Amino acid sequence: MTASSVTPLQRLKRTSLVTQIVIGLIAGIVLAWLAPDLAKSTAFIGNVFVSALKAVAPILVFVLVMASIANHKHGQETHIRPILFLYLLGTFAAAVVAVLASTLFPSTLVLTTHDVAVTAPGGIGEVLQGLLLSVVDNPVRALLNGNFIGILAWAIGMGIAIRHAGQTTRTVLEDLSNGVTVIVRLVIRFAPLGIFGLVASTLATSGFGALLGYLHLLTVLIGCMLFVALVVNPLIVLWKLRRNPYPLVFKCLRESGITAFFTRSSAANIPVNLELSKRLGLHEDTYSVSIPLGATINMAGAAITITVLALAAVHTLGIAVDLPTAVLLSVVAAVCACGASGVAGGSLLLIPLACSLFGIPSEIAMQVVAVGFIIGVLQDSAETALNSSTDVLFTAAACLGEEEKLARTA
Repeated sequence: MTASSVTPLQRLKRTSLVTQIVIGLIAGIVLAWLAPDLAKSTAFIGNVFVSALKAVAPILVFVLVMASIANHKHGQETHIRPILFLYLLGTFAAAVVAVLASTLFPSTLVLTTHDVAVTAPGGIGEVLQGLLLSVVDNPVRALLNGNFIGILAWAIGMGIAIRHAGQTTRTVLEDLSNGVTVIVRLVIRFAPLGIFGLVASTLATSGFGALLGYLHLLTVLIGCMLFVALVVNPLIVLWKLRRNPYPLVFKCLRESGITAFFTRSSAANIPVNLELSKRLGLHEDTYSVSIPLGATINMAGAAITITVLALAAVHTLGIAVDLPTAVLLSVVAAVCACGASGVAGGSLLLIPLACSLFGIPSEIAMQVVAVGFIIGVLQDSAETALNSSTDVLFTAAACLGEEEKLARTA
């Protein structure tokens, strides 16, 4: 077949998935600009794509983690502990960055009464209690509700138990894992179409006019997230790998961050991250556990959102913040971020916890949550892109770093 006989559709199929996603993004922007009424109707396409991702993610995590542990051979290194350390370090560092940025560029809000039907937890103890209850949740309910903490707990327990079963049982489980992976790859192939629908409908419906009043707040939020993504995270990876971190950083942002930006759900982006980890050549026994774990506790973007919005309320009310309180806020924000659900807007409900450190009543704190929902078109998208891309970044950094350390000592 000559180059001239290749149809545009065939040429599109040969392009990379990232290029197709960019094409879908541009097409969505153009449609929202030229035909906003038609663009609104494409919301169905985007919703179908996000729903498909959310549908396959729980069963994928359950089967993949269980199969990886069941077939894990004694003596294989999984590097989970160094990855967990990087997750916690990155989340705390993000909270510190947010405190510094909010101190240098304080934001103020116009706090009025908003009717927001949300229920915020009453304290850190309640967040930790909720996490513990998620661990012991009924496995069927965990799968139905997308409770990834519960799914991980049951998958790990079942995987350990099946390690003592016969080889036939473990082989069947591995074949089941491969079958679910094929379905996931099929869903991911529709990402360009799904993102086209999400972008077109969002721009046509919301636009960015409502965001102008919160431009300063958005600038601080997204500026912190960009600083963490392009400075803090690369420094952590540089410390781990001892080489230029930016090729890996940009690859994770490009191939994980873009889809996470538009799906606005770390949980929905788990299949994308698992596929990227496989292409990076990482150890399956490691990433099959660390990626879903990262979607629940690696929340640098959530820590930034909680900190910046809480301090915006503090500055609005004229409350002084000393250094010990700022450090305590960083710790609280990091802990709260680990308890944020991996769904759109999950971090906003934890803002009242941070506000309670300064004696801010829940009535005012919930108004701050309402502001968060208003700016969520950009804030939540950027937050999820940072959270989800960092899952792959730190998993790859830990795996490659430990492998290179072993190679040097061999």
